[in-house]
Order: sequence, then structure tokens, then C-alpha cells
Amino acid sequence: MRFYSGQSFHNLLLLIVIGSMMSVSCSSKKDEAFAARTRQSGPVEADGFIVRPQSISEKIEVPGSLMPAEQTQIKSEVSGRIVQLNLQEGSVVQKGTLLVKLFDGDLQTQLKKLQVQLQIAQKTEERQSELLKINGISQQDYDLVVLNVQTLNVDIEATKIAIAKTEIRAPYAGQIGLRNVSLGTYIAPSDVITTLRQVDNLKLEFSIPEKYAKEIRKNAKVSFKVDGGEQPHEAVVIATENSVEQSTRTLRVRALVKNNHPELVPGVFAKVNLQLGKDDDALLIPTQSVIPNARNKQVILLRKDSAVFTVVETGIRDSVFIQITSGLKAGDTVITSGLMAIRPNAKVKVARLASK
Repeated sequence: MRFYSGQSFHNLLLLIVIGSMMSVSCSSKKDEAFAARTRQSGPVEADGFIVRPQSISEKIEVPGSLMPAEQTQIKSEVSGRIVQLNLQEGSVVQKGTLLVKLFDGDLQTQLKKLQVQLQIAQKTEERQSELLKINGISQQDYDLVVLNVQTLNVDIEATKIAIAKTEIRAPYAGQIGLRNVSLGTYIAPSDVITTLRQVDNLKLEFSIPEKYAKEIRKNAKVSFKVDGGEQPHEAVVIATENSVEQSTRTLRVRALVKNNHPELVPGVFAKVNLQLGKDDDALLIPTQSVIPNARNKQVILLRKDSAVFTVVETGIRDSVFIQITSGLKAGDTVITSGLMAIRPNAKVKVARLASK
């Protein structure tokens, strides 16, 4: 082991300190040189996208159901016993076809009685009219005879109306459902005899979210498929509900099916495809160019050769593009790649530029 004197040890320590300082100085110079080379390496290369007005719409699918264009529960206006039943289940009947006839023997008898009384009253009125001309009776007596004729006419009309109520006829052409009565059954006005459905035309009923309430209009075309069906069908909107349902926040829509296909059966489930929120002048940019932040969304614009961060508001989105409703204008160039490496006001060189 070598021992150093005090002076020698001091000199050795001094040499170590000087060597360390020189090492640090060399390292610092290397870092500065690397930073200089980095600054001299030029702007960041990235891809760009030119904003152009384009057409966009949002496709949504909502559940719906098919229903007959018209459906009526056949009931009687009066109580009575069925004496004639023309209800063949599943058959198609024309408008005005007699479906059910109730017993009306008492009413028919009353009608004949009134008709005989009317004939007598009319002859009496003719004789009294001749007497009035020669002042054989007073005007008051003649007026009473005329009043009797008019009263009998009214009674006859009322009896005919009562008889008509014993005849239940089809209100429109349609298909008979299952009947709930038999010949000879005594029915009341509350009893459902059968159901009549108009199946030549079908209606499609569905609901859409309230944010699209203003997008759906009368005569708008919608496409749908039924559960288990193989081909799409088309319907035309005929009406919407007056207000949005508070519980579901949806608007009920009703459309008329244009064609009559065997797979279109009333009551089946349907999948309705809609294109809503259409905008022919929408500003679209690639979805990956939007930078989401905690408070807002930003995109990087290229202004001359520098990056400018801009806050935007978005709208409809699909798998590739997103609509910008605020913050951009047509002709702007948006950076679409290398977003994490770009800082505000950094120099950017566009490697590839697209507009679609």
C-alpha cells in the first residue's frame, strides 16, 4: 500500500475534481450538439385533409310492428237473438255485406201497423183538404189532420232505423277473423261478435328518438324488414304523433306499406332502417383527427407551415368520418397523423394531402 504525503494527496484530489469538470463539460456539449441537430432536422412530417362540404346522414335501426290499415271489432248496437249468421272465419267480405241478423219480428209488425195508419191518415187529409176549400171545416181541424200524417211518417222512419240496427253489415271490405258467437245466441251491445281487418293495405308503426323528431316528415320513405323475412320492403310515412312520449322520450310514427307481400302479416315484428339528420353541406373530417380533451375537442389546423390547435364541435359520426358543426370552414387543412408529436406552433410538413 502506497502512502501519500499531505501535499501529494492535495494534488491528487485537485486532479480528480478537474477531470470530473471536464467530463461534465464534454457531456453538456454533446447534449447541445444533439439538440442543435434535432432543431436542424426540419419540420414534423404528417398527413393532411382538406375540408370540403359533403353529404352525410345518420343510419339508425328501430323496432316496429305491422298492423292492418283498418281493424274493427264487430258489435251490435242493440240486444237481440241471432237468427242469421254469415260469418265464415278467414273469409273476405265486401263493404255492406250482411254479417249478422237479429230477430226483428216485433219491429216488422209495428212497421206494418204504422203504414196502415198512414194510409188512412193520408185519405183523411185528402177529404179534409176538399172540405177546407169550401169552408166545410176550420183551418185548425185541417192542421191537426196534417200533423197526424207527419207524425206517422216520423214513426215509420224511426221503426225502419230500429230494424236497420238489427242488421250488422261490413263497414268496409276486409277479412273476417275468428267469430265468438253462434246462431241463436242472444247478444248485447258489449259482446264482440268478430273482428274485421283490412289486410290489402298494412300500416307500419314505430318510434324514433326525440332528437330526430324534426327530421321525420309526411310522405318520407322508410325501409324495413320483418322478422324472418328475406327482402326489404318500403313504406311511406302518413302521420306522426302530436307530441313526444314523456316516459320513453320517443315520437310515434305511422307509415303505409306500399306493397302486399306474403311475408307481410299483421302483428309481425319489423326492423325499420332510417336515414336521419341528412346534411348536404356537412364539413367532414377523418375521425382520428379529432383530439378529445376533458373539456372540449380539438383538431390541428395547418396555417402556412405551422400547427394551430382549434376547438371544434362535432355532430354525426360514422365509421370513417365525423361531422364538424363549429370551428372549421371549407378549405381548411386538418392534420390527420402524428398528432401526439405535434406541439402548438410547431413546423409541419404535409407528406400526403387528401380531400375525400
